[in-house]
This record gives sequence, C-alpha cells and structure tokens, in this order.
Amino acid sequence: MTASWPPQAAASRPPSGTVVLHVFGLRKRFGAVTAVDGLDLEVRAGEVHGFLGPNGAGKSTTAGMILGLIRPDAGRIELLGRDIAVQRQATRRLIGAVVETPAFYPFLSGRDNLRALALAAGGVPRPRIEALLAQVGLAERAADRYQTYSLGMRQRLGIAAALLTDPVLVILDEPTNGLDPAGQREVRALIPQLAREGRAVLLASHLLHEVEQVCDRVTIIRRSRPVASGLVRELLSRRAEVEITIAAPEQAAAVLRALPFVERVSMDGARLIVSAPPERGADLNRALAAHGLYAAAIVPRQSTLEDVFLELTETTPTEVDDGRAPAE
Repeated sequence: MTASWPPQAAASRPPSGTVVLHVFGLRKRFGAVTAVDGLDLEVRAGEVHGFLGPNGAGKSTTAGMILGLIRPDAGRIELLGRDIAVQRQATRRLIGAVVETPAFYPFLSGRDNLRALALAAGGVPRPRIEALLAQVGLAERAADRYQTYSLGMRQRLGIAAALLTDPVLVILDEPTNGLDPAGQREVRALIPQLAREGRAVLLASHLLHEVEQVCDRVTIIRRSRPVASGLVRELLSRRAEVEITIAAPEQAAAVLRALPFVERVSMDGARLIVSAPPERGADLNRALAAHGLYAAAIVPRQSTLEDVFLELTETTPTEVDDGRAPAE
C-alpha cells in the first residue's frame, strides 16, 4: 500500500509545477483486451491531477504499472526524470499510494497499525505518526481498534500510511469508492492538502464531481485511450454556452446560427442553448433585436466536467458515475 524509504524533507521536494511523473506511450494488453493504449501523462508537484474515465477505462491498470505491480507492454514511466523500469529500487521509494481498500490489522489501534508500518519502513520518527494522525483527523480515535473505524476513517488511515515516509508522488485510486457522503467529504478534504504540501497527486476516479472539486488538471481516458488533458478551468471553458429564453425560438435560432462566432444552437422548448463565448451576450441580443426578436433572458451557462466528459466520450451518465467498483 505504501512504499518504504527514509523520510524526505519538505524543503527537498521539487518546486511547484515541476513534472514529477512523466508517462510516455504506455500500453498494456491482457489477452485480447487492451487495457491501456498509448497513454501520455504528466503529473506536477503542487497539483492534484485527476485521472478520469468510466469503469474499465484503464485507470487502475495504469496505477498498477506506475507502482510496479503490473509490467507494461510498451512505453516508459519516469519519476523525476528517472526511468522506473531501470531504477525501480530508487524510484519506488518516492511513491506512496492508496489502492482500493487499505488493509490493516483489525485488532490493533490506528496508531499501532501505523507504528507497525513505520517499523517495516524504517527511519520514521514517532512524532511523524502523531502528526499524520492529526492531519487525517484521527488523533482522537488513534487508540481505538481499527475494526471499530468507519469506512471513511479506514480510508483516512490508509492515506496516513501512504504518507509515512513523506513521498513526493501520491497515487489515490478511487479513494472515495464505497463511502457514504460524509466519508467522501472527509477524504476529499484531505486531497488538496497533499498538493499544498508540495506533493504531486494522481487521483484516479470515475466520479466527475469529485475530480472537478479537487483537481487542478485532468486527463480523460475512454476505452483505454486518452481523449483530453489539461487544466480543469481550460477544459470547462472550451464548452462555453449562453442560454436564451425567447418567444420565437425557431426564428431566433435561424438568426443566431448565421453569426460567425456561434458554433451551434439547440432548442429546449422556449430556450435556446447557444455555443458561443458568454461575453458575446450583448452581440447576440443586438442580432436578435435587429430582426425584431426580443429575448426574455440571456444567461451564461456554466459548463461542468460532466458536460465536457460526455461531449468528448459520448458516454451515458450512468456509465460515468454509477457508484460501482471499477471493473479493471
């Protein structure tokens, strides 16, 4: 679940924005099934990078290859410029991960579970264990047996375990999967903190709203292939829309479709959904008024990551966020 190496001082972490993880042309097949097909990926220090796709898209397979649990068929994975296939012993010490449900000793306390892992890792001072328990909100329950913890508490203890030896890259594979809303909120609150500490965080998830809330960048994959990557705000801005309520929608649609800055117009009853920059609302209004058409309302429409995802992948909402465990 977590790598073992001497603690790394925060001051020695790479500057914010440095590419920590670089994946080139990664491929993996299982028999006739292509799990990952030509993936390129960059994860930077100080950022949360969402790795987004429907169940079975290849997210967990990719995480397994980065962690050295699965051997890729092609491609290269670099950590701080070092090829992990060549320098496995050195690079694995820079990664912490929570993959699926963390496993702990049920009859030991949360604190003693971390002490056992710290003993195996070596070089982890006892004050760090206490600091991590406080960071993940388990200080008051640290002496309680693990078997009494809720699912959200167990996942937070898993994150603490992944941080024991202060990794520069943290991989979280579906960290809120199976949690109730309260547990999801608790875990989500921790994720940006990791990036603010100067770490690079790769968050693999099929929950669109989760990625939109906590991620700086995102890579979207579909059927084992990458389809988009970039800053979340840039991906959202690519689907700029304006909603217009008007009494004669068909006539208005014909007028607006003739404008050079309008990509498309769709009708929803008396409303028009216009693909155009929101700042051109006044121009849309003038064009309509010039034809004797007067809008009751012109409102910029805020895109969501779900809008962008469905546009790029033509995936149904139930496939994207159905709450099931990843089939990978």
